[in-house]
Amino acid sequence: MTNSYWLLALLVVPLVGAAAVMLVPRANERLAKQLALVVSLVVFGLTVAMCAQFVVAQAADFQFVYSVSWISSYNINFALGVDGIALVLIALSTSLVPVVLLAGWHEADGARGSVRGYVALILVLEAAMVGVFAATDLFLFYVFFEAMLVPVYFLIGRYGGPRRNYAAVKFLLYSLFGGLLMLASLLGLYVVSGDITGHGTFDFTQLAALANQIPPDTQKWLFVGFFVAFAIKAPLVPFHTWLPDAAAESTPGTAVLLVGVLDKVGTFGMLRYCLELFPGASHWATPLVIVLAVAGIIYGALQAIGQSDIKRLIAYTSVSHFGFIALGVFVMTTQGQSGSALYMVNHGFSTAALFLIAGFLISRRGSRLVDDFGGVQKVAPILAGTFLVAGMSSLALPGLSSFVSEFLVLVGTFERYTWVGVVATLGIVLAALYILLMYQRTMTGPTPDVVTEKVHDLRGREVLAIAPLLVVIVALGFYPKPVLDVVNPAVDRVMHAVGATDPAPQVAPVAEGTAK
Repeated sequence: MTNSYWLLALLVVPLVGAAAVMLVPRANERLAKQLALVVSLVVFGLTVAMCAQFVVAQAADFQFVYSVSWISSYNINFALGVDGIALVLIALSTSLVPVVLLAGWHEADGARGSVRGYVALILVLEAAMVGVFAATDLFLFYVFFEAMLVPVYFLIGRYGGPRRNYAAVKFLLYSLFGGLLMLASLLGLYVVSGDITGHGTFDFTQLAALANQIPPDTQKWLFVGFFVAFAIKAPLVPFHTWLPDAAAESTPGTAVLLVGVLDKVGTFGMLRYCLELFPGASHWATPLVIVLAVAGIIYGALQAIGQSDIKRLIAYTSVSHFGFIALGVFVMTTQGQSGSALYMVNHGFSTAALFLIAGFLISRRGSRLVDDFGGVQKVAPILAGTFLVAGMSSLALPGLSSFVSEFLVLVGTFERYTWVGVVATLGIVLAALYILLMYQRTMTGPTPDVVTEKVHDLRGREVLAIAPLLVVIVALGFYPKPVLDVVNPAVDRVMHAVGATDPAPQVAPVAEGTAK
């Protein structure tokens, strides 16, 4: 098969761009920002061009395949390829990076680290995000999975808030622990594949074909290693405690990429690797995972209601949302898994809008505390309006993007687990509380003098950064079909691999003599 260079280009261009940014003189911060923004737009343009050539009818297969031998003695290849789910997540990643750079034009000004270091780290992180979704060799996936930690650690630790060091170290320790468990399972999977075929492999397609030949007990142990790593990354309760600290101490742009994209690696890993490589163990673990997912939905929402810090509040809303995504993955229905895949995309855009608008507020007022605001809509109506739209999307208001994905997850849950669906639905009620209360406390009511003096409306650059997010939120709310058409074939492949079928519709019998 002839290699395609699209995915390789998406990896190389941001890395070359990061190197070029670091060659810019330290005093010329504006040029470093401009160069990083241009590189990110080039990467986004390449992504759009690649998506235009994606064959939707073959979305269950890996396309744009690139594979060369890497470590031949262990049968490790530098192998890339995307199915429908990976494609939309790469598109999410590369579309958010230029938005983050534009919205956070002044985020690194005056920080301990250099401005060029900040934007270069974002470009390196972009390459790692593309790699982790595009890798089709499990060893390469693990390399990108761990490589993401490095730029994020420095983005938090050098450019974050007052407790940045604590948050960065906590994030790193949690992630390294999960990564070590995955590595142990990865090596175990290599050995098991060697026992079955006579030669070990890390190729995802080959391993998926061998999945049902792995002994059940071995499958369970290997599943646990992968699942815990993904549950930490997602994060799923009770592995979530690093997220509120990391998100609160990050710059708004870093928080967008951390919560909007990096955390999706966890749920993406559950859907692709846990289910397809360990189908028997996935069914075995389903009851526990569903309990954890529902607990995350309710717990995250309750914690969000009680937060006084805006960024921690948004972080806890994401804990609740990731509970919905994990629930959709493990209810083993087509609608649930399609909803989860769509939810990953929709959550990325809505959370990005929330974090960036919150960042605009915080930079103006100089405080992250909800009670330090009030009446903002009187002095900054455009800022308040964009914040309202982003918040309504987060609580899944009909007509906005998150509604469709949350609806699909709940429908898929009700098909198989009615009472689980009932409990999960409470999360929607709680979401209305934490979003509307936050809006009420920050945007309505009397306007303190300090808010009148410091808070001004969005400037042109800020509107330019936020507008595309709001357009996508509304567009996918009314017309999610293009994304669903791409992800559904891949979901069907997962369902087939895990041996799951949708429950048969329950139709009440028609009484004799009533039919016509």
